[in-house]
Amino acid sequence: MSVGSTGPGGAAPGTVPQDPYALVRTREYLKLLLTAALVGFPVCAVSFGFLALVHELEPLIYQDLPRALGFSGPPIWWPVPMLVVAGLLVGLTIRYLPGHGGHEPADGLALSGAPPLSALPGIALAALASLSFGAVLGPEAPLIALGGGLAAGAVRLLGRDAGPRTAAAVGAAGSFAAVSALLGSPLLGAFLLMEVSGLGGPMLGMMLVPGLLAAGIGALVFTGLGDWTGLGTYSLALHDIPKAAEPTIPEFGWALVIGVAAAFLAVGVRRLSLFLKGHVVSRRRVPATMVMGLVVGALAVAFAGTTGKPATEMLYSGQSALGSLFQDSAGYSVAALLLLILCKGLAYCASLSAFRGGPIFPALFLGAAGGVVLSHLPGLSLTAAFAMGVGAMCVAMLRLPMISVLLATLLLGRSGLTVMPLVIVAVVVAYVVALRLTPATAASAPPAAAPHAA
Repeated sequence: MSVGSTGPGGAAPGTVPQDPYALVRTREYLKLLLTAALVGFPVCAVSFGFLALVHELEPLIYQDLPRALGFSGPPIWWPVPMLVVAGLLVGLTIRYLPGHGGHEPADGLALSGAPPLSALPGIALAALASLSFGAVLGPEAPLIALGGGLAAGAVRLLGRDAGPRTAAAVGAAGSFAAVSALLGSPLLGAFLLMEVSGLGGPMLGMMLVPGLLAAGIGALVFTGLGDWTGLGTYSLALHDIPKAAEPTIPEFGWALVIGVAAAFLAVGVRRLSLFLKGHVVSRRRVPATMVMGLVVGALAVAFAGTTGKPATEMLYSGQSALGSLFQDSAGYSVAALLLLILCKGLAYCASLSAFRGGPIFPALFLGAAGGVVLSHLPGLSLTAAFAMGVGAMCVAMLRLPMISVLLATLLLGRSGLTVMPLVIVAVVVAYVVALRLTPATAASAPPAAAPHAA
């Protein structure tokens, strides 16, 4: 078709362009907003309960259980049997329960629609076994699935006349509310799901509004209402961050180096995890998942035995360890930091290939640790290196540039705003280099289809 065959906005000559906001003016959209507001509070409450349960199980498994068995503390070999047990539980859940335990973290972070209610027990069990036993994954992917599944399931159960598109839209709002509970901000949740879904134009606003409403109402679970103080928030911001100096010319040069290094590291992690998933784990799910648990546990033992630090500093997502990594960076030698990056990076690959969870926070931790290592070199401050490493590694793993800049900035508060120009350069470089290192078929794969309102 020639360029001159259409009128302004792509409409054919003599036709009136369709109103992109007509949906917002319908009664069905108002019902969608009301439903999103109603599901926001219970979804955030369930999300908070899930996160609280994970945090309660972690010390129970690695502190209380060994003491109950007669040990004075967790023996150095303790992570090995725990991760093997986790592999058994996760493998059996994926193999036999509906839903296959949810999203495959090796495939990145994507929205593939709200899972059915029948799949939610398996998703929750696989995530709890992975996260609480020490797999190097975060909770964001299970929360997105649980929030979306609960919201969409409630619509199907309570509104028999609700169409599949309405259920999908409410499910997306539930996912929005759930991940906002983790990130501590509806706005961060908005940027994350906006980039993951790939929505744009008028449809972006129409789909974000129900999600913002659900997350905003759900935030009352944390902030409280009236005399009720709420349950508190999971804040990503680090505390006691010293004021950052203004960016320097050498630090912009380091931004290029960090961006390239993060791209190569992330591409290596992705390729190895996909190789393990396709050639090892998928062929014999249960025994292979136990083997991957054995690998993660052995890496934790090797790290603890070599450095004298607790194995738990290498296990888990690294979300709660980011603050101590920054504050206690002087307590790490360069050799210990390099070993931490090596062991946690390999454990990250094994966890991505077999367990269930999200890929965000281990990527943040690896980038932060790499930045701390480079801060020992001339011309690079610790705060700038930390922030650039976080942003560059995040975007290289997830291919989400906006949320990568925002996460790196949020972590460091006011200092993050000061070093934001450096973070942006590192993120852009890492994003471009990672895409160039990725085969065209994988790099150009379309994002998961986003749901539409009825």
